Amino acid sequence: MTTDKRPHVVIVGAGFGGLAAARGLRNADVDITLIDKRNHHLFQPLLYQVATAGLSPAEIAAPIRSIVKGSKNTRVVLDRVYGIDAEHTRIILGDCEPMSYDWLVIATGARHSYFGKDAWAPFAPGIKTVEDATAVRRKILLAMERAEIEQDHDKRHALLTFVIIGGGPTGVEMAGAIAELARRSVSNDFRTITPHCSRVILVQSGDRLLPGFPESLSAKAQLSIEQLGVEVRLGQKVEAVDEMGVTVGQEFIPAGTAIWAAGVQASRAAEWLDVPGDRAGRVIVGPD
Repeated sequence: MTTDKRPHVVIVGAGFGGLAAARGLRNADVDITLIDKRNHHLFQPLLYQVATAGLSPAEIAAPIRSIVKGSKNTRVVLDRVYGIDAEHTRIILGDCEPMSYDWLVIATGARHSYFGKDAWAPFAPGIKTVEDATAVRRKILLAMERAEIEQDHDKRHALLTFVIIGGGPTGVEMAGAIAELARRSVSNDFRTITPHCSRVILVQSGDRLLPGFPESLSAKAQLSIEQLGVEVRLGQKVEAVDEMGVTVGQEFIPAGTAIWAAGVQASRAAEWLDVPGDRAGRVIVGPD
């Protein structure tokens, strides 16, 4: 609990940044309150494995309280932050009373960005949470189950077409994992559909995959997923997404499953603080 003698540090977000801050202050002469809207820390880089049935959610999530239980100056609060009253140095919470702080650390991460096309979200979900990943997994597996009993060739083909939008790390990983899942699961568990029935398409608007990496790695990644059977489309933009499929350029691709991996934007931290943000909503900071 906060005392009159020690500064109160409030950390919003128990992701990698928030936990790193709490860990770094665990021996400091301060009281720490770690706030998150979920009671678990999530290893997000492996969410695609949950989405493709390679891992269970429990294998990539751990209770926040268990992680920080050795830090005697840290308490955990399960709540959602709705704003920051910087003038009175307090944060506005959903369930608890406003909480005062001496120092505030905001580590709230990122969310999906559909670049102004939010209407696409129901038809092309992304994966940022366990709930997102399990919903995508359900969609992928149900598409295969429905294809197993579908008699119409065109409908079956659409059910077994998976379009991943975005050629960054998440998109590349998802495309490869879905291709492996379709090959492995269909070969072992299904009777009327074969591995050759599935079609996995990775759409990237840029001229190469993994644009943040060296070109040699981009080329290697493309070769690897193409060997798994992924169809890579570079320099093509998605024009529309609906329940029936995805329009890439002038071509409509009937698809039972579309997955968004094309962009992220920052949380509402800049809005909370009433400070400028960049185009992705990130707070503009100094060199320190």
